Amino acid sequence: MNVRKNKLASLAALGFAAGIALTACGGSAEEGTSGASDAGGAAAGGSGYAELSGNLAGAGASSMGNAQTAWTETFKGLVQAEGGDITVTYDPTGSGTGREQFLSGQVKFAGTDAALDEEELAASAEVCSGEQAFDLPVYISPIAVVFNLEGVDSLNLSPEVIAGIFAEEITTWNDPAIAELNPDADLPDTAVVPVHRSDDSGTTENFTQYLSDNAPDAWTHGPIETWPIDGGQSGEGTSGLISAVESGNGTIGYADASQAGNLGTASVQVGEEFVDYSAEAAAKAVDVSPREEGRAENDIVMELDRTTTEAGTYPIVLISYLALCGAYEDEATGNAVKSYASFMISEQGQQVAAENAGSAPISDELRTEAQTAIDGITVG
Repeated sequence: MNVRKNKLASLAALGFAAGIALTACGGSAEEGTSGASDAGGAAAGGSGYAELSGNLAGAGASSMGNAQTAWTETFKGLVQAEGGDITVTYDPTGSGTGREQFLSGQVKFAGTDAALDEEELAASAEVCSGEQAFDLPVYISPIAVVFNLEGVDSLNLSPEVIAGIFAEEITTWNDPAIAELNPDADLPDTAVVPVHRSDDSGTTENFTQYLSDNAPDAWTHGPIETWPIDGGQSGEGTSGLISAVESGNGTIGYADASQAGNLGTASVQVGEEFVDYSAEAAAKAVDVSPREEGRAENDIVMELDRTTTEAGTYPIVLISYLALCGAYEDEATGNAVKSYASFMISEQGQQVAAENAGSAPISDELRTEAQTAIDGITVG
């Protein structure tokens, strides 16, 4: 059961060019109204950055906040180096709010840890010049199970135990279910304090999807974007959740691994082994997963296999998507979106994210498919 707040009725009424050389990582800003400009044309003779100007606003997933900060700053420098002058901003409001702002036309792109659903795709035509929006994978990262427990830095946890903790069935850290998995740990009788996101969160949806797929008897709420259990401690956005975990003792939460900081982290049971989170282990989880069926060719969404037992795979992973319009009425805006999106998925852009946020670069195959989708955006 995927429960999202249905705010689309009111919204509808409101009417990646890979290349690591600096001159080969952006989208073309060719003039014209056909929308067939080659956003990857830099390799053929120039990025088109000199023609970019003004401001471009996006919002959404806080999980990719560090990556977006690095992307926007790097992109601005590249544009300025070629004589252009554009400022791209990204407000890490959370996936749900970002999608709402995109679908109401407040921002021109959104970052979301949960791809646009069928209703949202249908509603998007209202703000996308009659064309449907689509999703592109731009950020692959593990979701870390983070905790703050005095004297304990690392733990082994099974899916059933993690589910029991967040369902509030396991209430002390020396519970036999935890102790059995950690015979060498000195576990206190401190109360377990689960911390969840207070906002509509794609990270929450990905995390609860993992719990639902692997421990349905312990986690009976299904995959859900809005935390289903009343009360408890919470934090707004990734930074708010991390702050709440850091400020307590016995606290445990879930967050994009790039923001785990100095908190303790859990190794997750996969088959017969316990796997630490890493970019490589998260990427492996994506590699073994197919495309989601029933979507348009340019709407690239993965069907993550969170129950895999393949060695070295970390299954609590999120793919954060870039939600874009299939058409932009304003040519300058459309070209700016295509250039920035092409930079994000480029080899250089993915490396920038890896270095600043610890994410796993998308595969060459995904990059090629995503660039084709970007090239197909109509502008003007």
